[in-house]
Amino acid sequence: MPLRAIITNPAYLARSASTMPDAYEEFKEQPGDDPDDVLFNTSYGVRTIQLNRPKKYNALNGSMIRKIIPRLQEYQKSSLASVIIIGGAGPKAFCAGGDVSALASSIAQHGDAGRADAKYYFGLEYKLDHLIATYPKPYIAYLDGITMGGGVGLSVHAPIRIATENTVFAMPETGIGFFPDVGGSFFLPRLEGQLGTYLALTSSTLKGVQALYAGVATHYIDSSVLANLTARLGELVFKDYSDLRSRLLTISRTIEEFNTGLPPSSPPILAGDLRAAIDRCFSPSTVEDIISALERERSTPHASQETKDWAAATLATLAEKSPTSLKVTLRQMRLGATWDTRDAFRREYHLAAKFMAHPDFVAGVSARLLHKPPTRPQWEPSALEAVSAEDVEAFFRIEEGEEGLQLLTQGRDYERYPFERILGLPREEHVEEVVMSGGLKRRRGEVVGQIVEGKEGQIGVREKVEEVLDRRCGVDEEGKLVWRG
Repeated sequence: MPLRAIITNPAYLARSASTMPDAYEEFKEQPGDDPDDVLFNTSYGVRTIQLNRPKKYNALNGSMIRKIIPRLQEYQKSSLASVIIIGGAGPKAFCAGGDVSALASSIAQHGDAGRADAKYYFGLEYKLDHLIATYPKPYIAYLDGITMGGGVGLSVHAPIRIATENTVFAMPETGIGFFPDVGGSFFLPRLEGQLGTYLALTSSTLKGVQALYAGVATHYIDSSVLANLTARLGELVFKDYSDLRSRLLTISRTIEEFNTGLPPSSPPILAGDLRAAIDRCFSPSTVEDIISALERERSTPHASQETKDWAAATLATLAEKSPTSLKVTLRQMRLGATWDTRDAFRREYHLAAKFMAHPDFVAGVSARLLHKPPTRPQWEPSALEAVSAEDVEAFFRIEEGEEGLQLLTQGRDYERYPFERILGLPREEHVEEVVMSGGLKRRRGEVVGQIVEGKEGQIGVREKVEEVLDRRCGVDEEGKLVWRG
């Protein structure tokens, strides 16, 4: 859940969207900004950005955004800045989201002024996330610790995302009456199969190397070597004519120099029968049909006990979420699969404003975070059947005269992450291409060996390919692979 800034200046609270500051004023330091909540450092060609609120789990706020955006713009223009690395201070979090309690309280106390404040903050945050998504230089995120909400926006759009044994990734917004924002419309639908929809609706967590297997991270190393990696990256020298692709490949190979192996007993968890069940159950176009699919999975005689238990637990999880959030989020996932990066952030800006006017956000945050001990929110409406298709579509309708989000970069948007074929573990469609290449059937060892060699032995590749082959292939009488459609 992304942090929403606390704005205490009355003049700021009263400012409407039509009188937002110009680009310079927007990122100018404001009264109350902490001068040390983000630390910047230089080591040869590396520029590091360290979120520095460890007692608050490095929660992102407006003060931090106002520092980071100008620095990224400065680094973009500098011929001396070759690699940008973002990380978090302290042992617990990269960026754990933030103080949504303050935002909900502001809306409850100030009404329209609080909502205007929230919309302005969302715009600021999404501009930063889009800048990262379209950044023309190597940008690396260390997901060392809790990475949720606002922290996801700072990291998942990076071409290189490094998980460690401390990584805890989640998008928990449906539990507080919101939706997976910060570019979740783009990132989540592009995970393999229905993993993105599953993570978006259930807020399930991915820990450690599981973030690598799921495609959230592109690399995995032990946290103890991050400092050495940073120093090593500072030693890299790129040719002036080297394009971004070649620079990223060089960085990827350098990261593998610090490969200490996978953690013991750490095969992919969202795999095998469970992964197949996720794809079956979360493929329908309505939440009601997803629930029906889970109920069938729970009672299917031939299903494994693990899958039955998962289906029962997932049904219980969905029952706790905001019905409105669930339905809007599912629609977001389906539409987001067709949006480019520009569409995603601009449409999320409108969605966020709609949610700030809906009672479930204040109800969800109040019950889950403000009330001690936490209680179950009173959702309005409280049942899925009471949320109509028209209610859902209203969230995506852009009213005439409604102001759009003015992003900071133009002309670098895309419909697929441009480096997903060369960075991270091989995607399922890549494995299929190798299995089916040339129209000839191939043996398992050939396929695994070709992909591992092509990925230069990157950690986790063999395990990922083996899982895909186990789940998607049979074997004929000659012992050769047969891809199951």
